[in-house]
Amino acid sequence: MKKRFLFALALLVLVLSGCQKSGPDAPSKNYFTLWNSCEALNALTEYVEDVTNPKSSNFIKAEDRIATFDMDGTFIGELYPTYFEYNLLEYRALDDPDYKDIAPEDVREAALEIRSFVRDGVPLPDHFDMKHAYAAAKAYAGMTLSEFDKYVKAYAKKQANGFKGMTYGESFYKPMLEVFKYLEDNVFTYYVVSGSDRFICRALVESLGIAPNRVIGMDVKLKSNKQGLEPGVNYTMGQEEYLERTDELIIKNLKTNKVLQIAQEIGKVPVLSFGNSGGDCAMHNYCLSNGLRSAAFMLIADDEARDHAKRAKALDLATRWREAGYYVISMRDDSKTIYGGAVQKVDFVFPTL
Repeated sequence: MKKRFLFALALLVLVLSGCQKSGPDAPSKNYFTLWNSCEALNALTEYVEDVTNPKSSNFIKAEDRIATFDMDGTFIGELYPTYFEYNLLEYRALDDPDYKDIAPEDVREAALEIRSFVRDGVPLPDHFDMKHAYAAAKAYAGMTLSEFDKYVKAYAKKQANGFKGMTYGESFYKPMLEVFKYLEDNVFTYYVVSGSDRFICRALVESLGIAPNRVIGMDVKLKSNKQGLEPGVNYTMGQEEYLERTDELIIKNLKTNKVLQIAQEIGKVPVLSFGNSGGDCAMHNYCLSNGLRSAAFMLIADDEARDHAKRAKALDLATRWREAGYYVISMRDDSKTIYGGAVQKVDFVFPTL
């Protein structure tokens, strides 16, 4: 009888020891298996632990825990050899057999400038982001939303130029995906706020489980397929109709436009902001203007071994970002991997013209 009692007691102790505590005193789950110990990660975890602790003077209610993430260069690649949407326009206007012979001249011109940039290092013209936006609006006009989604996903299945073992659609920064999970489990709502086309972003992040209504990007005007030129305020869409893209640009979602779109669509000032370039500074500054405790992070592409980076330029930017009050995430020093251990950086390959 005594042996049975001792066995039962030992079993109970074992079961209880396996139970996890809940609340602020619970042991921390190891979310960051792909990170090295670093200033930025320590700052992030200290911040989250502070603002989610009901006993802290910096406590933030769950409904106000809003985080915004740029996409290209922040959690998905942009160095193969340039932005996904630039690569896509180059393909659309110059290589797509169903479109290249009918591409408008200004669309071809923008695509050729991208090609000269990635192949020969010719600098893009000033304000090329807007030139690309207008050209992209024209290049996909007339596509239904379903057709465009399939078009983007088909291109995303291509081997990412400059890498072995990875498609464009797989080119996520693995350590940054751990940040998503960490914030989600701490009841933050995060949004993608990108300069790229909203529907391109939606297609690329779908595999991550990010809902379409949490994606903000460049927008073109949509219309019903039977609407013609009649304004939407005067036209009643029928049940058998569908939406298609037009060639009319609404907004290029960069710099202060990101802030305006956050205010319009989210309706709250974020308390966390993640980016990688000057196009994200306005979003960061908006976040840091919050009356709640807030923080902003800039990722720098300084890893020349695992990515097609320029370390000297990245380090100059790191100094600039720190002076602005942002935390800096080093791809080289702070991460155990970027795209995953099976992915290798290789030379860019360009088909013969």
